[in-house]
Order: sequence, then C-alpha cells, then structure tokens
Amino acid sequence: MTQQTWTAVDAYFNAQLIEEDEALLAAGRGSEEAGLPPHQVAPNQGKLLHLLARVQGARTVLEIGTLGGYSTLWLARALPEGGRLVTLEADERHARVAADNIARAGLDHVVDLRVGKALDTLPRLAEEGAGPFDLVFVDADKPSNPDYLDWALRLTRPGSVIVGDNVVRDGAVTDPDSTDPRVQGVRRFTELIAQNPKLTATAIQTVGEKGYDGFVLAVVTG
Repeated sequence: MTQQTWTAVDAYFNAQLIEEDEALLAAGRGSEEAGLPPHQVAPNQGKLLHLLARVQGARTVLEIGTLGGYSTLWLARALPEGGRLVTLEADERHARVAADNIARAGLDHVVDLRVGKALDTLPRLAEEGAGPFDLVFVDADKPSNPDYLDWALRLTRPGSVIVGDNVVRDGAVTDPDSTDPRVQGVRRFTELIAQNPKLTATAIQTVGEKGYDGFVLAVVTG
C-alpha cells in the first residue's frame, strides 16, 4: 500500500469518526501560525488518547510535553467533572501558545500548565504529593524518555496507563546501531518497559501524512 493510499485511508476514517470542533481546529491553526514544530498528534491519535482516558476512567492525567496544547485538549475533554490534567512544557513560547489554546477551549480550569524542563518539574510534583495519575502521556524530548518512564512509574498506581508517542521514528527504532539520540531514547524506553515485571504493554503503529509513527501503550499491573 502506497503512502498516498494510507493518507487517503486516514482521511476517510477521520471524516467518518473524528469530530474536530472549532477549539481543536483553532489550536492547530494557532500552533501553525505561531511557527511551532509540526509535531502535534494527528486527529485520530488525539481521539485515541481521548478514548483511552475515557475507557480507563481517568480522573487525573499527566502530560509530559504540551507543545501547542492540541493533545491536551483531547485528554482534558475526556475527564469527568472535577478531573484535572497537569501538562509540562519546557519552551516558554510553546507554553504561551498552549495557554491561549486551552483558554479558548474553556479548559483552563481543568488544565494545570507548568513551564520548565520536565526533569525539573517532575520532582516538584512528587514533593507536592501530586498523583497518583491515572494516565501519563509522554510526548517530549525522546532522549529523556527513560527518565520520563521512571517518573511516570513513581507517579502512577496499579491500573494506570502510560503512553509513549513518536516511537517508530519512520522505522529507525529497529536499528540498534543508530547514532540518533532520539532513536536510542525510544529504544531504551521500550526495553525498560519490556523488562519491568510490573508493566504489560504493546505498540500501535500508525501511518499517515506525517509518515510512519506510533505509540507504546503500557498498563501498570503492580
């Protein structure tokens, strides 16, 4: 199947099953107009995160890597009344765009957006007694993924879900000799999940207009 066909398939299912309202569309436009990197999740991936949170019955979500807040909106909308989402963004400019998008969607009372490097912010969350989080979405700098996994495990409970994004790297994840620190970060993240007896996991590959990508999805079992 060609890339053109895969893109057409994505477009078909998105048109049938994914409803992007004005707030989601505006978040995408706002991020693009601000010149943010085009790394936000695709609409079908956002809907998948939304459904995972709803199926899991999540009341608390931790997102590591906000970018423009597109995935934040999908996750926040899955939460019940009184739910909360903490999202961490290292780049101040990205955070400003995300804050505007979150406010426009009327979700600033649900979302706690924290600015700073996640490896600095995560210990503060632990000190505050935040968590346990029902779902953790990891979508930040890939070389730090092993550290993010460690913190995700500290801030979750049995039954929590951990999702790692951008794991396929257009197939480069299969190369053990890659010199790309992003690839090595994803490989180590995946290997640590596989080796942890308290996690059960799978991977979901996706193909769309942005190329080959996917998630690692893990559940904390003990």
